[in-house]
Amino acid sequence: MTSDRILPVPDESSAPYWEAAARHVLTAARCAHCGTLALPPDVVCTACGSTDPRLEFLPVSGRGTVRSWTVVRQSFLPGFEVPFVLVDVELTEQKGLRVIGRLLGGVDADLRLGADVRVAFEDVADGIVVPAWELAT
Repeated sequence: MTSDRILPVPDESSAPYWEAAARHVLTAARCAHCGTLALPPDVVCTACGSTDPRLEFLPVSGRGTVRSWTVVRQSFLPGFEVPFVLVDVELTEQKGLRVIGRLLGGVDADLRLGADVRVAFEDVADGIVVPAWELAT
C-alpha cells in the first residue's frame, strides 16, 4: 500500500508511539519521576520539570471527549480529501492530556463539544498507521 499523504517520520523520542500505532494501540508517554502522561512527549516533563523524564510509553484506553474542532475546507497537504474535521480530544486518563486528530465520518457527523470519541486507526501506507477518532455510539 502506498500513500499520497505526508507520512510521519519517527525519531528517537516518538518511535515507541508509532510502533504501537502500527499495532493499532494508542499510547502516551509517562514521566518516570511524577507519573504524568504526555502527548507528544518532550525532552522536559511539563508537569515536574524533569530534564530526564525517562519516558515510558503505556497503552491508554483510546477514549476521550471533544474539546474543540475545526473543519478543514482547503488543504495544502497532499492525500487529504476536503472537507475533513480535525478534533481536539482530551483523553480520559488524565485532565489536560490532549491530542489532535482527524475525525472519521466526515463533516456530517453529529459532532458537539463534550462528545465522546474513541480512537480509530488509519492504515495509510505499509507499516504506517495514524491514530484518528470516531464518535463513540
